[in-house]
Amino acid sequence: MTQARNLKLREAFSNAIVLRFSNPYDEGWTHGYVLDIGPQFFLLGLIDDNIKFKGFQCLLISDLRQMKVPDPHEDFIVAALRKRSERIDRKPDIDLSSLSALLKSANALFPLVTIHRERIKPDECVIGRVLDISENSFLLHTIDPDAVWEKKPTRFRLRDVTRVEFGGGYEEALYIVGGNPKPLKKSKKAKLP
Repeated sequence: MTQARNLKLREAFSNAIVLRFSNPYDEGWTHGYVLDIGPQFFLLGLIDDNIKFKGFQCLLISDLRQMKVPDPHEDFIVAALRKRSERIDRKPDIDLSSLSALLKSANALFPLVTIHRERIKPDECVIGRVLDISENSFLLHTIDPDAVWEKKPTRFRLRDVTRVEFGGGYEEALYIVGGNPKPLKKSKKAKLP
């Protein structure tokens, strides 16, 4: 099963084919273009239910379920994207060699990253700027749903991360309203939530 999944993922990537899949955390289907594949995560150009590009996701390969390559509605999806002049101008240069590298590169290219920890917090995500990464954890300066930066950063375990998103409309809206955070005062090490 793992080998068949990896072959389908590689086929979608190599041939720029729209794929469809489910995962254990979301209802329904996810659609998109595979833009790169790493040892644990893959980079997806996400296509939303309105058949528009919705930023980028890096998901755990092991969380892929019921993958279809091509998506059964690929012809329609591609035609709608073309007629709307929807396209990914440039694949972001995301380093998928490790989760730490992924977070560093996404943080360098985008003003905000969204972190999902669906195994432990299935209905919650956190959004912010990565301040520091250690061997087992990372420090995130979070922004709330009202685009207000939190006063203190929060430390999260790397092993809990199931998905990283960036370049989407919601992250963009938060950044437009919230702007850059004010510099944080030096404090003691942040504790894990």
